[in-house]
Amino acid sequence: MLFPVSGIEIHPLLPPVVSFVISFFTSMSGLSGAFLLLPFQMSVLGYTTPSVSATNQLFNIIAIPSGVFRYICEGRMVWPLTWAVIAGTLPGVLIGAVIRISYLPDTSDFKLFVGSVLLYVGFRLFKSIYSKKREQQPIGVITSQSFSLKKISYSYGGEQYTVPTFSIFVMTFIVGIIGGIYGIGGGAIIAPFFITFFGLPIYTVAGACLMGTFVTSIAGVGIYQLLAYIYPSQAIAPDYLLGILFGIGGFGGMYMGALCQKYVPATTLKLMLLTFILLISGKYILGYFL
Repeated sequence: MLFPVSGIEIHPLLPPVVSFVISFFTSMSGLSGAFLLLPFQMSVLGYTTPSVSATNQLFNIIAIPSGVFRYICEGRMVWPLTWAVIAGTLPGVLIGAVIRISYLPDTSDFKLFVGSVLLYVGFRLFKSIYSKKREQQPIGVITSQSFSLKKISYSYGGEQYTVPTFSIFVMTFIVGIIGGIYGIGGGAIIAPFFITFFGLPIYTVAGACLMGTFVTSIAGVGIYQLLAYIYPSQAIAPDYLLGILFGIGGFGGMYMGALCQKYVPATTLKLMLLTFILLISGKYILGYFL
């Protein structure tokens, strides 16, 4: 099957199958399947134009609602954290989209950027895995949620967690810019930062990060579509057919991942993600210099 926007020809079942598998594992840790789907599109399918970023965000819009719905049903959505993620990442994603089009249209430069981001995220995950702090087990639901300009707090598993609102906003804004350039939505790579910088349990941040990714991806697709009219000589608008097929598989994968998350140890989730991250980042960084 030929996809004229991206210029690739593949079997129509390949995108949903790949996105289902990727989303199943990544959604457990609050990472959108787009986190690993972009390297697959670029390296395996040969889809390297700037529109690959927009297609990735279209995938988020279709796939994420099922995972968010599952976390809401299980009482594991931290709504104050969710609103903070959206408020910080949304402007960051818009800035990132402009940077991607204006300063990173070259494929080799973009791959170096992707590899560097993934390497840093992997480093933070590695530190959290071997941290001496005991992992919080997935017990019960989230309660006593509160929000103010000074702090965000909630209770989970018999413990109280509090984080400064301003610090969360600054971090999500910066990560949002990176996510906008990468084409994965601002919330897609925030989970490792919440876990390592703020010490929040992985079982409580996944839903908030996915919801943030969903909202910012809507804005991301809109800005890329707008930029397609401003820069008609570049392939910027998403490949809607390809994005929908990826989204269908991701929809099922994220639902199942959110459903199974509570049965998987946090350390196992982190090790699994760390392996993928290091392999991909190493390939891109070494490929740039060799």
